[in-house]
Amino acid sequence: MFIYLSKKIAIPSNIHLKCVSWNKDQGFIACGGDDGLLRVLKLETQTDDAKLKGLAAPSNLSMNQTLEGHSGAVQVVTWNEQYEKLTTSDQNGLIIVWMLYKGAWYEEMINNRNKSVVRSMSWNADGQKICIVYEDGAVIVGSVDGNRIWGKELKGSQLAHVAWSPDSKILLFGMVNGEVQIYDNQGNFIMKMTISCLSSATGAVSIAGIHWYAGTGGYVEPDCPCLAICFDSGRCQIMRYENDENPVCLDTLMNVVSIQWNHCGSVLAVAGSLRAANMEKEFNVVQFYTPFGEHLRTLKVPGKQMSGVAWEGGGLRIGLAVDSYIYFANIRPDYKWGYCCSTVVYAYTKPERQEYCVVFWDTKNNEKFVKYVKSLISITTSGDFCILASKADDTQPQYVLILCNSIGTPLDSKYIEIDPIFVTMTKTHVIAASKEAFYLWQYRVAKKLTALEINQVTRTKKEGRERFYHIDSSPSGTGDSGPDFAKAFTATRDSICCITATDKTLIVGRESGTIHRYSLPNVVLIQKYILNNRAYYLSLNCNSSRLAIIDIAGVLTLLDLEVRAATDDRTGNQASAGDPSKFERKDVWDMKWANDNPDLFAMMEKTRMYVFRNLDPEEPIQTSGYICNFEDLEIKSVLLDEIMKDPERPNKDNLINFEIRSLRDSRTLIEKVGIEDASQFIEDNPHPRLWRLLAEAALQKLDLKMAEQAFVRCKDYQGIEFVKRLGNLQSEPMKQAEVAAYFGRFEEADRMYLDMDRRDLAISLRIKLGDWFKVLQLLKTGSGDCDDALLEQAYNAIGDYFADRQKWVNAVQYYIQGRNQERLAECYYMLEDYDGLEKLTALLPENHKLLPEIGQMFATVGMCEQAVNAYLKCNQPKAAVDTCVHLNQWNKAVELARTHNMKEIKSLLSKYASHLLEKNKTLEAVELYRKAHHFLEAAKLMFKIADEEAKKRTRPLRVKKLYVLAAHLVENYHEQVKTSQQSKAKGKKSEATFALAGLLEEDATSSDSCIVDNAWRGAEAYHFFLLAQRQLYGGYMENAMRTALHLREYEDVIPAVEIYSLLAICSAASRAFGTCSQAFIKLESLESLDAEQRQLYEDLALEIFTKHTPKDSRMLELDRSSEGMEGKLPTCIVTGLPIQEYQFWMCSVCKHCALEQEISKYNCCPLCHTAVA
Repeated sequence: MFIYLSKKIAIPSNIHLKCVSWNKDQGFIACGGDDGLLRVLKLETQTDDAKLKGLAAPSNLSMNQTLEGHSGAVQVVTWNEQYEKLTTSDQNGLIIVWMLYKGAWYEEMINNRNKSVVRSMSWNADGQKICIVYEDGAVIVGSVDGNRIWGKELKGSQLAHVAWSPDSKILLFGMVNGEVQIYDNQGNFIMKMTISCLSSATGAVSIAGIHWYAGTGGYVEPDCPCLAICFDSGRCQIMRYENDENPVCLDTLMNVVSIQWNHCGSVLAVAGSLRAANMEKEFNVVQFYTPFGEHLRTLKVPGKQMSGVAWEGGGLRIGLAVDSYIYFANIRPDYKWGYCCSTVVYAYTKPERQEYCVVFWDTKNNEKFVKYVKSLISITTSGDFCILASKADDTQPQYVLILCNSIGTPLDSKYIEIDPIFVTMTKTHVIAASKEAFYLWQYRVAKKLTALEINQVTRTKKEGRERFYHIDSSPSGTGDSGPDFAKAFTATRDSICCITATDKTLIVGRESGTIHRYSLPNVVLIQKYILNNRAYYLSLNCNSSRLAIIDIAGVLTLLDLEVRAATDDRTGNQASAGDPSKFERKDVWDMKWANDNPDLFAMMEKTRMYVFRNLDPEEPIQTSGYICNFEDLEIKSVLLDEIMKDPERPNKDNLINFEIRSLRDSRTLIEKVGIEDASQFIEDNPHPRLWRLLAEAALQKLDLKMAEQAFVRCKDYQGIEFVKRLGNLQSEPMKQAEVAAYFGRFEEADRMYLDMDRRDLAISLRIKLGDWFKVLQLLKTGSGDCDDALLEQAYNAIGDYFADRQKWVNAVQYYIQGRNQERLAECYYMLEDYDGLEKLTALLPENHKLLPEIGQMFATVGMCEQAVNAYLKCNQPKAAVDTCVHLNQWNKAVELARTHNMKEIKSLLSKYASHLLEKNKTLEAVELYRKAHHFLEAAKLMFKIADEEAKKRTRPLRVKKLYVLAAHLVENYHEQVKTSQQSKAKGKKSEATFALAGLLEEDATSSDSCIVDNAWRGAEAYHFFLLAQRQLYGGYMENAMRTALHLREYEDVIPAVEIYSLLAICSAASRAFGTCSQAFIKLESLESLDAEQRQLYEDLALEIFTKHTPKDSRMLELDRSSEGMEGKLPTCIVTGLPIQEYQFWMCSVCKHCALEQEISKYNCCPLCHTAVA
């Protein structure tokens, strides 16, 4: 930052000031002094010139009111910004609250305790409460409307200062003896604060100021120190919170009177006096520090006794109360900003976010791109790129350099170990320096470099792309090893304070005033220069021959790096051109060399901008902008102060272009005097920009000879060609129309062409410009037929225009007229208009190249049928099948494969199935086979699942369902074989023949005959197993026993233990102990049981058969009748009894039987659940 005194206001009759306070929101300045003096002033800018903004605009007092009410010296003034109130108190302890009414200040409330004097008053952050402390230890907290909230006497302590925490939960009281005590907002003591900055100090100290920044403008970085406590001895500590263990401690070495943070907590002003080393007398100074205790600037202030300091709300000015004057100083902050490729990059903090908000504001199109960066250190720009340097992580000290383009897209980044306090960049390198070392990174971007630059980039080896150098080493350029980190951290007595670089030179400034000059890209220390002062800012001109230095006092000097050859005929001029060693300007805070002329630079001195050519200044321009760029005799400057007032909405008015004098003069000469004289003037002051100006003026007047000469002088080949083309044209209006088009006055050129009746030229001009709407209009308005091809081209171009802007509906209309089927398909797809796409498929001829694309479009949204149609129309059955497979439509896929005799579907299917099985997705595999009509494979898998479930002893009902499903699949397989036989033999044979042929084929193909023949066995077993249990629980004991007897046939499906246990229970329940005893015999002889279980069965049998004789109570006719005349009788699936009638019902699917009267109660077959016909 740079600071300079700008204004001084005297208080009448030399009354000495005691205190000053500046209202941050409304801009009022209150100052109190001896004899009850209290004044409220307001500085406002008065100017009609829109270009004059900010500090550059003249400011006058718009308010200067004396507030009468105090009799003694006014000692404390404090503002309540939220409620527009001023609170003041004097040496007699009188407190007055003032309010603003119709543009003047009036007393609102008065309070006097008469006992003691008020030492300090503080409003909390939201302006709701005020805390007043008296010297005798009394504390009063009141509300904004004048009510007392609480009061307290702190016994035996004299108070001097008070401060609220940002969240208003804590109060700090500063004592006269230098202690700071922490209380809560109800007045309860919490603890004493540790004051670590006084650790080695001796003698009595008193507190000069306590200021706790409330965070209203965001923080410089997360967890930033914000509570400053300063003592009159010059010791100061800055803490993160009230009981911070390790605060930032600093010794300002001055007698401190007052301290204050600026509006965003980034700068702490410490005001007081400094004793000169050799002289007795003291002089007033304000020192500026960062929250981390780094010293930024010193401002010397005239006068005897400084008594107060106050920041303006925007942080651009500071007010100082000295004797009976108020001095104002302007501040030029070090904004984090840069300018690349017509984009202004700037960063600011928001209260609600911890990161910096970095805005890339493209001033050409007025677009902005925002990026958030944590702990940003600096922004550096060059050419089209920008480097954001920031802290990488809080845990370890690591830093990152991010290379971005002009819209903030990161292109590359590097993590480095050294703190990048100073960063500069050229077209090919980024140089970052800490206090003791600098780091060189040769960055690469995909950009058109010239052949020479490419050579320079490729010459350096891979490891040479990043290098470290310690400031005390003197590199010779040869044998530099890779980056040596250990060296980079050794401390140095004379640290780096600034750097700059061009493509071939790197300059490093050190605190002692030494300047090192290195060559780039191979870093060789060429020379050291000694200056009188420490440099603050360095800048090299475009050919690296001269260095501009601004030192910490704001003095600009120049240093010639190359001895300028004084040729014979110019020896006289050399002296007159000014001697750079004698050149000096004071109060300079910014400067920029021209990019295209080594003798031209612009600089900012206070609120004036000067342009120097050969060290001669032009007349100054009033502005307070920061210089972005200086080329083509034009200076671009940006009013960052204005932008930072509302950083989210940068305004183009805050960008100013200044033309330098030679450009203004040439323009005036051309307009007023004529081309001949102007050409003479430009000959004397040559510059490509001026020659172009002349060429354009000559073209306007159709002076082709002069225009050609001027184009040659500014090396504009296109211009020369254009002039030649004009020379070949015969008619005058034709030339004028061409010139109008050249200068971009297209409407005018259009009109001229149409007046000459050359519609074709007007159309070709519009085509060149890509203004197809106009082309269409011209084509339609013309008489006679227009070219159809051109008309279609125009329709399609307009369609493209809408499609590029994603206005698909409008695009469709134009593409239809332009018969552009490719783009039409794309639009339909984007609009999700699949009907339109389907119609388009129907309209396209067979084998059209667009059909596969449309097929693909349908496939991506899962519309299988339409996709298949599209693929088949362009004769790509393979793609159609692939789509079906992809969308899991296997039946369709198999059908297509059959129709088109494709062999690979089998392999595809098995591949996919095995993939599913590998992932243990057996059910999905079954579904897959079922959809693809491979019923037998599906059935095999299904049986496998059912068997597994049965082994797991899952719920029997679930197992039954699985077996039924498997059996259904086998039935489907039978059906399929039968129909395939039918389709093979198209003759008139009987159904039976087909069935027979089908069965024969089944036998031939099926190796799994047990599955095919006994498909329903598992289902039957579980059906009867469940039935027996149901009957048992329903109380039909005998039926249950009979069903259980029938279960004996299914020992291969259900474990024998289960069957015979069930039989034993059922028979015992129906008192058929004979059957029961047989069941027990069977159970005791089972191999699968271990001895213990067998023993249990034997014990149970003993218990039963000691009570009951093992005989059936009534003879079961079941045993006789189960075998009929024709062998085995069918079993009824409803009751489990054998069917003895000749008339019974049979299921159409599973072919199982039931008694007629029993099945009539059911809607579905109890076994396979097919509807009963």
